[in-house]
Amino acid sequence: MAEEKAKQLMAEFPPVTTAEWEEVIAKDLKGADRTKKLVWRTMEGFSVEPYYRAENLAELKHLGTRPGEFPYVRGVKGDNDWRVRQTIEVGDDVAAANRAAHDVLMKGVDSLGFVIKNKEFSAADLNTLLNGISITAVELAFGGCGVYRAAELFLDKIVAEKLDPEQVFAVFGIDPLMKLSKKGSWGCAAPDGDKRFARIQELLDKAPQYKRIRLVTVHGTLFHDCGASIVQELAFALAMGHEYVVRMTDRGMDVDRVAPAIKFDFAVGTNYFMEIAKLRAARLLWANIMKPYNPKRGCSSKLRAHIRTSAWNQTVYDPYVNMLRGTTEAMSAAIGGVDSIEVLPFDHAYEKPKEFSSRIARNVQLLLKEESHFDQVTDPAAGSYYIEELTASIAQEAWKLFLAVEELGGYTAAFEKGLVQEQVETTANKRDQNIATRREILLGTNQYPNFNEKAPAEITEETVTRGMKRCNCGCKHGDREPEYRPLKPYRGAMAFEAMRLRTDRSGKTPKAFMLTCGSLAMARARAQFACNFFACAGIEVMDNTFFQTVAEGVAAAKASGAQIVVVCSSDDDYATLAPEVFEAFRNSGVIVVVAGAPACQPELEAAGISHFISVRSNVLETLENYQRELGI
Repeated sequence: MAEEKAKQLMAEFPPVTTAEWEEVIAKDLKGADRTKKLVWRTMEGFSVEPYYRAENLAELKHLGTRPGEFPYVRGVKGDNDWRVRQTIEVGDDVAAANRAAHDVLMKGVDSLGFVIKNKEFSAADLNTLLNGISITAVELAFGGCGVYRAAELFLDKIVAEKLDPEQVFAVFGIDPLMKLSKKGSWGCAAPDGDKRFARIQELLDKAPQYKRIRLVTVHGTLFHDCGASIVQELAFALAMGHEYVVRMTDRGMDVDRVAPAIKFDFAVGTNYFMEIAKLRAARLLWANIMKPYNPKRGCSSKLRAHIRTSAWNQTVYDPYVNMLRGTTEAMSAAIGGVDSIEVLPFDHAYEKPKEFSSRIARNVQLLLKEESHFDQVTDPAAGSYYIEELTASIAQEAWKLFLAVEELGGYTAAFEKGLVQEQVETTANKRDQNIATRREILLGTNQYPNFNEKAPAEITEETVTRGMKRCNCGCKHGDREPEYRPLKPYRGAMAFEAMRLRTDRSGKTPKAFMLTCGSLAMARARAQFACNFFACAGIEVMDNTFFQTVAEGVAAAKASGAQIVVVCSSDDDYATLAPEVFEAFRNSGVIVVVAGAPACQPELEAAGISHFISVRSNVLETLENYQRELGI
């Protein structure tokens, strides 16, 4: 009935062909190159059209299934419910971690994450940690340096207590391939990590009846945190997952025991629709990777995923913007369909999250569930021409890269030969360049910064500078020299933040004065651009509405004591105004900057003006050069 009504409604509108659309577009472009103007070339290696139509779906093979049906593009289950996770560190004071767990359980959390920081974690510690917590009522997720020990103790506990296997949901962050990737070494499991896989087998054999326990977690988050593209994150994570299947089945284990024990952790960034499509493509690809194994259990082909919002794009400066990032990222995950989500607190990048930030992070998900009802609709993106096309494109490109990894002998071989590092580092360098030139925006960092913000005393250079954190669990592998080049997690904002922190900690208060004159409209536009430009380096900006004459502006600039004077006007005015301003400050030590890239720039350079800023500038390099000139 609904479909008939829809057809009747659409019958009221005359059909428009693609050719007719393109004819109108060509007319509006007035001869401009359509590809350059409208087609978006993604970091993932494929192009996105400005619009899609029903005819674009004709060649897509993944359409026509329902949620819970192979190949699980639309979800591995019939509903869209997900668990709300919050992670708690478990150090020496285990009782404190237990109290924290009880507290968050009363505030909407139903998936508890525990980071076990003590490798000597004992059975008594586990009992203390889980005291008063019903194991069958919540999902438990364990990670950290003590994860192997925690898994062993937990399996002993549930077997001894004879808990219902259908009611125990637990996840363990055992992932030796991630350790190899991050450390560049197998550590004490050298030379090929076989000891790690043998231990996984021991744990799998310990309580085979508990089929809802996932002992292995594939941390696709690592690739995201290193600046990888969506395709790379997906392909390398799936290659990791497949290697676990290969390694464990080679040890004589059944695929139906191994595959369901694997869970994937993915990060979700702010590329909203692409991230939705990524999660749909991930399920499609994993189902097809597992198909040749002819599993007898349907769950062996189902990709189970936990989602964590992005740490890569979190910022230290203007940190409240991270709340907005986390919200849109959680929305992508909820629409894409996952098993559990954790929204990182907005202060995650620079301090141990406080109660306020943790509460806001929890409430983002609770709002999506309780007020926005995202959990009431399964795969709402299905049928969208755009998202279906993105799903297919991501799957296609990720499959190509996955096959390239397999041709080298699997993930470990590809990592040892440097393919993984080369791919990720190349993309990370491109993204860094895009951020430096504002082709990729990090709000509050490389565009629209908070002019009045100063980093508080607790923010140090170590907080914001790029680099891996050393292992702090007390184990020896943190000091081992890497055998292979490790992947290096970082944040996209780090270079800008390090630059701005240098200004904040320099003991100086550099000022940039906007000398607005000539054409009012262009002067104001250029002044706004220049204010945002210099404020990215923590330089105090002194904006001005308008000066009737250059002499008036020069007098005000001199009175301000500014070290930088930015001439803001139209391109036509610069030919006469800029040299006049420059002469007024010649030999004074003041840096005169022209806001724009006027046609008369060669003549201005011949007159001695050497500083220009425009939308084509590398913002990071340019500001660092100004810092050096200012002695910062």
